[in-house]
Amino acid sequence: MPPSAAPVLAALAAYLLGSLVAGVLYSRAQGADIRDRDLPGGSGTFRQYGRRAAVLVTALDIAKGALAALLARALAPEWGWLAMGAVVAGHCYPLFFGFRGGGGIAPLLGALLVLAPVTLLGTLGTALLFIPLYRATLQRRVGLNAVPAATVVALPVGLLLATRYGGLGELLAGGVVMAVRSAHLLARPGRPEGA
Repeated sequence: MPPSAAPVLAALAAYLLGSLVAGVLYSRAQGADIRDRDLPGGSGTFRQYGRRAAVLVTALDIAKGALAALLARALAPEWGWLAMGAVVAGHCYPLFFGFRGGGGIAPLLGALLVLAPVTLLGTLGTALLFIPLYRATLQRRVGLNAVPAATVVALPVGLLLATRYGGLGELLAGGVVMAVRSAHLLARPGRPEGA
């Protein structure tokens, strides 16, 4: 394989992995499409199908992010940022499901777990501290789920950590895709993804 083909192959594989949205697959196995009522990530799956389903969906979406990062590391190590952006884009705008997917957080977490674990822990810790505060004060007025809202707060912390501990390009690539997706979701408040 020519060296110039490796980044393209890594990005394509990451996008296709991202397009396997576990929440949509799970809901279809139950005879419905979660996007008619909610987003297909862990939070939406929890609301629609309960804790066990949410844990399964979240774990699968994290695993696909980690797998995309491992593939990028094997095929084109300097291009991890491209694979990060591609796996998150696949989850948000999946080829297999009419380009209507989730928010991209779980695959971002999985890829960062492989590519920048210290940055991941600091970013995740910030988000976990913010979520209860947001739910208690702003969620009803803003109308956005707590996890995407926490991402808006946690990403700047993650960027600071990434400049010191690595993963800046990866976090920026995934963060840009998630920001586009969040803006898309904010433009449609209170409406399920399928509506």
